[in-house]
Amino acid sequence: MSEIIGFFYTTGFAYIGIQNLVMILFALTFIWLAITKGFEPLLLIPIGFGMLLGNMPGMDEMLQSVSVGGSTLNSLYQGIRLGIYPPLIFLGIGAMTDFSTLIANPKLILLGAAAQFGIFATFIGSYFLGFSILESASIAIIGGADGPTSIFLTTNLAPHLLGAIALAAYSYMALVPIIQPPIIKLLTTDKERIIRMKNPRMVSKREKMLFPIIGFIATALISPGGATLLGMLFLGNLLKESGVTERLAQTARTSLIDICTIIIGFCIGATTTANLFLRKESLMIFCLGAIAFGIATASGVIFAKFMNLFLKDKINPIIGAAGVSAVPNSARVAHNVGQLYDKSNYLLMHAMAPNVAGVIGSAVVAGVLLGILG
Repeated sequence: MSEIIGFFYTTGFAYIGIQNLVMILFALTFIWLAITKGFEPLLLIPIGFGMLLGNMPGMDEMLQSVSVGGSTLNSLYQGIRLGIYPPLIFLGIGAMTDFSTLIANPKLILLGAAAQFGIFATFIGSYFLGFSILESASIAIIGGADGPTSIFLTTNLAPHLLGAIALAAYSYMALVPIIQPPIIKLLTTDKERIIRMKNPRMVSKREKMLFPIIGFIATALISPGGATLLGMLFLGNLLKESGVTERLAQTARTSLIDICTIIIGFCIGATTTANLFLRKESLMIFCLGAIAFGIATASGVIFAKFMNLFLKDKINPIIGAAGVSAVPNSARVAHNVGQLYDKSNYLLMHAMAPNVAGVIGSAVVAGVLLGILG
């Protein structure tokens, strides 16, 4: 009997509690949304399964959880804690990104810049709600809808909030198709939604090769704190556009980014345990993150409408919503919303300009915050 009892205490049944069950339900919901609804399965399945593993009862007692130094999960998590994975993901993003539409129509970079207003508005709001200035900056960056940038900044400013902030950032990236369309429809008229934009001019190979070099120099001078992310982003793009490093570019945009996405999502999920997630602070972060993302979306749309007051060739304000850096989800959502009102109006290539500008913008803002507060 003593051996049976001893065996029982090596199983998870001995430690299971209501909090474990609640978090397991959350994990299964993430996996269900990814598989049945198609909400960013590349993100939600690793996160959901990591959350499932991290909340299995007995993990702490068996010294297997991510919080136990020396455990396998803890070793994998060091890539997040030390800020290793986010730059590698930016390298892959750069290698798969075509900046042609932004180069052809550079004024659209202003939409990516306008969307960053959500970060600053939430920064102020978080501070007045009682978070410290470093915590407020980390929470606010969720508004950029950029998971790697959120992780990069939070590991430097407020590492104790990393689990909640990373989960919120990646969750809202996945929920772009749900969050953005109502905001777009609320802020635009039927007439604005059917605006047709001129096809962008052809961009030369030389311009494509010069852009990552000039872009890095300019942004790194403005935001040295974000130079690591920006450098990897533009390096990846130069690998793609140079024409002489296609093998490296192919690796960066496929194998490397896929491996990093799996590990980072899995580790984020594994850190989202009941004792950290089911508390008032974490729930406030999720609410503030949603507000930040909503403000960022609205800011891009509103600024596009403002620009139209001065432009002869009008911008379809729908593409302003793509100013957040959820690439290419936001651009795809903008295109799909436009298609609801005019099936022959193709906005995807136009929306990609503010979308990639948003990637650059969120990294620049993160660097500025890190430079001021770090």
